[in-house]
Amino acid sequence: MAVYAAASVASLWPTSPIRMPLGLAFFNVAVAGALPLIVGSQLDGASSSNGYATWYVAAVGTLLTITATRKRPLLAWIGTGFLIAHTVVWAGAGALGSMGVIGSAVWVAAAALLSRALAKAARDAQQFARAEREAARWQAAQEAHLFERQVRLTHTNRLALAMLQRIVRRGGVLDESQRQECRYLEAAIRDEIRGRRLLNDAVRDEVMTARRRGAIVTLLDEGAMDDLGGAELERVLNTLAEAISRTTADKIIVRTAADGSDTAVTVVGLRSPQPGTGSLSEDDTGDEVDLWLEIPRALAQTKQH
Repeated sequence: MAVYAAASVASLWPTSPIRMPLGLAFFNVAVAGALPLIVGSQLDGASSSNGYATWYVAAVGTLLTITATRKRPLLAWIGTGFLIAHTVVWAGAGALGSMGVIGSAVWVAAAALLSRALAKAARDAQQFARAEREAARWQAAQEAHLFERQVRLTHTNRLALAMLQRIVRRGGVLDESQRQECRYLEAAIRDEIRGRRLLNDAVRDEVMTARRRGAIVTLLDEGAMDDLGGAELERVLNTLAEAISRTTADKIIVRTAADGSDTAVTVVGLRSPQPGTGSLSEDDTGDEVDLWLEIPRALAQTKQH
């Protein structure tokens, strides 16, 4: 009884993990094998008057039920098998029912099935929770895409609506200045698509000013500044607008730096040599670099060449 009590207390200890430690499970199996041998050795298996003296059957069944519930069903079945074998050898197969061995085996089976069902339910709950998180993430991404699309359409409508109405009123017949204005608007709309976070009102104004003086401006946002926001993003864009306003280059290329770089934006201004100036040699037919600017992600000294 002391051995059984020790095994029960250890198996039901409140701070124990759900899955029973392997050493404790083996100890329970050893107790389940020792109790029938110890108690049965003091009784007459052929007698029908043992009564409550066969208490160990229920005790072993309870201990093995706890073992099966705590996710050690194989060892619980080993202990149950020993109890069944001992009873058959000691008192005969007919004693399995009268001594409660069948009932103990049923409890172990029920505990094993219930433990497996609960484990499966826990796994299913985790899968459902994971699927719910993925669905929420997908829905948030779709809502973000929809919001971004609406913002772009609203801005495009604000840019082009007046010109489109003018084109409708004139039946599509435009003079050269109006055609040129349409080209500027088309370039501005393209900037909204390809430039994305490279644009604020100051950058838009300076880019349009540069185009009106004849410069070719290309804005390429490849997503490297998506993590910037607030004051840091405004600092980068204001520095970019100031650089565009100062340069007189014929071609201006603005693009975000590679991921992981300390630079947020790289600005290159190219000037085409004027014919007849003598600045070109036979081996040099390329554009001249008028501006090279690296705008850092963090507040630091801007590198300009």
